Amino acid sequence: MSTKDEIEQAIAAHAQWKQRLNDAIESGRSDWTPSEVRADCNCLFGKWLYGGIDPREKSSKSYLKILGMHALFHREAGTVLELALSGGQQEAKMRVAIGGVYLKISSELTHAMKQWQASL
Repeated sequence: MSTKDEIEQAIAAHAQWKQRLNDAIESGRSDWTPSEVRADCNCLFGKWLYGGIDPREKSSKSYLKILGMHALFHREAGTVLELALSGGQQEAKMRVAIGGVYLKISSELTHAMKQWQASL
């Protein structure tokens, strides 16, 4: 699969996390643990970033930027999930709402991924 296709799939997959987090906030349950979500190497895109990408691409500014932003996204998603599962639903809701930390990080990651994709 091409780098452009990998990025496109990652954008779609990471967009699904907002719904998963909202579901966890509402139900207090999740199929994932916060520590699983915090690890940026567990998702398909993370696995690709760390091991499947063309090694020549790993030195690009775009790759390094996405790598850091992707890790930040997962840390924040893990925090939201931890709040949702431990009675902190109100704070979790604020983090995923418009203007919230999670939504800001997610939007920035998506924008950076689209820029990287367009540069290829």
